[in-house]
Amino acid sequence: MWLVVMFDLPVDTKKARRNYARFRKDLLEDGFTQMQYSIYLRHCASQENADVHTYRVERRVPPDGEVRILTITDKQFERMRIFWGKIRRAPETAPAQLQLF
Repeated sequence: MWLVVMFDLPVDTKKARRNYARFRKDLLEDGFTQMQYSIYLRHCASQENADVHTYRVERRVPPDGEVRILTITDKQFERMRIFWGKIRRAPETAPAQLQLF
């Protein structure tokens, strides 16, 4: 399961830029990687794990701006079509699950 965070935050004042930088840094510290500018994603092993990270993002939303959180399954993520110019590229793969044996 993938958690996608998309945001559009103001950067017109020094305080707004600080809030933007803090929010972005919090995403990176929570294991998100940048997919595109202002779009970050993270793989979650289960719905409960996705709920934990969703709650963390919700707590850190700055007072101004818009933040959208999308949860999609691995299958839905695999069906994403990615293009670099006219060349199609495969989406990122989910990390391997931890095996105990």
